[in-house]
Amino acid sequence: MISKPKFKICRRLGPGVYDKCQTPKFSAAATKVLPGGKRPKALTEYGAQLVEKQKIRFSYGISERQLSNYVEKASAVKGVGTAEKLFESLESRLDNAVYRMGLGASRRATRQMVSHGHFIVNNHRVTIPSYELKLGDVIKIREGSKAKKIFENLTDRLKDYSSPAWIKFDLSNLEGHILAKPKNIETFLDLNAVLEFYSR
Repeated sequence: MISKPKFKICRRLGPGVYDKCQTPKFSAAATKVLPGGKRPKALTEYGAQLVEKQKIRFSYGISERQLSNYVEKASAVKGVGTAEKLFESLESRLDNAVYRMGLGASRRATRQMVSHGHFIVNNHRVTIPSYELKLGDVIKIREGSKAKKIFENLTDRLKDYSSPAWIKFDLSNLEGHILAKPKNIETFLDLNAVLEFYSR
């Protein structure tokens, strides 16, 4: 069941923000007209950019300051598209990579898993969800965590799961590999609108 705040956020920002909102039940509820039969007002350019910014914040579970820092960092890189670099930085977070490998039901869940020290990156225990992964990095489930309930029946859970091409989880060794730089496949995110918002 969708909690009221999440449901409200999804109504405002769209179903792509949370996995729980990508259901027929939510779609049916989200298409209802406003009380009194009123139609929602068309967004201004600023309003549309603000919505896109909030989509990213809630999707990745990051603060305003963190997103601002990611935008600043992406804008400072020369020779690479700013929107592309921003997406790479967001996707390369450790909590997101764990989520993309299918080890958690949501980014919020994987953020908690990382914070509790269940993962090792290149033989070092990492408890920082925003830790930036690089090409060739290896993510392992900590030996002492493998018996935890959250990792039960991984083979069955990931049997039909397809992770993005840039990352792979090896079930036999219980380790993930960063194979390439993330490419933007999230069509519901308008990163250029977010960059324009911060360029004001």
